[in-house]
Amino acid sequence: MHDPPAEPLHIGGLVIEVRPVPGRKSVRVTVERDARIVAAVPAGTDHMTLEKLVRSRLPWLYSKVRSREAEVEHRPVRRFVDGEGFFYLGRSHRLRIVGAAPHPVALAQGRLQLRRDCADIASDVLVAWYVERGRHWLPRRVGPWAKALDAPPADLIVRPLGYRWGSCSARGALNIHWAVMQLPPALVDYVLVHELAHMHVPNHSPEFWRTVCRALPDYEARRQRLEEWGAMIWLPSAS
Repeated sequence: MHDPPAEPLHIGGLVIEVRPVPGRKSVRVTVERDARIVAAVPAGTDHMTLEKLVRSRLPWLYSKVRSREAEVEHRPVRRFVDGEGFFYLGRSHRLRIVGAAPHPVALAQGRLQLRRDCADIASDVLVAWYVERGRHWLPRRVGPWAKALDAPPADLIVRPLGYRWGSCSARGALNIHWAVMQLPPALVDYVLVHELAHMHVPNHSPEFWRTVCRALPDYEARRQRLEEWGAMIWLPSAS
C-alpha cells in the first residue's frame, strides 16, 4: 500500500510527481514513456533533499523528456482492420477479422484473429489477450533469471502499468506491463532482469548496473533496442 502522492515539485520548468513508497530506502527518479517525471521516494523524504537531487539530474531529465516526447509524437496508430500488424514476442502478425470463433482473440496460422462481434471492444479484448499470454509465458521465463540473480520473486503480476515496463514491490513481487509481450524475448529478458536487480539495489546506481551486467553482459545494447521498440509497440489510449 503506497502513501498518498505528495505535492509535485516544480523545478527548472519541469513538473515532478512525488510518490512516497513505504519501505523504500532511496529516491528513484524516472521519466515515463509518456514523458511524465516520477520520483519514488522513501516515506518522510524532506523537500530540500529531493529538490537537491532533482536539480543534480536536470541535464539528464531535459534530454530524457525530449526523447520521450518525440517517441509519443511518432508512435504509429493501429487500426482494427484486416491486415493491420500487431506484435507478439517480436513478430508482427496481421490482423484477421473472423465471423465465428471460440475466443474473442486468438493467434492461429500466423494471423491474429479478432472475432467480428468484438470489434467495438477490440482494444479491451486485445489487451486481455496479451495479459493472459503473459500470465502463462512470463513465469517460466523469469524463473532462471531469478535464480541467477538470487532474487526469487514472491509473485509475478501482469497488468497495465501506464508507460512503465515493470516495477518491483517492497515485498519482492514483480509487476510487468502486458505490453512486454509485444517485445522480442531478448528484450523481455532485459525487463525481467532489470526489475529483479531492483530487489537488491533499489536505485540506478553503478552497483545496480553491475548487478544487471552480471546476468546480461550485453545489457547496454538491449537497453538501446528497448528504447527503439518502445516507439513501435501498440498501446491503447489508456494503457
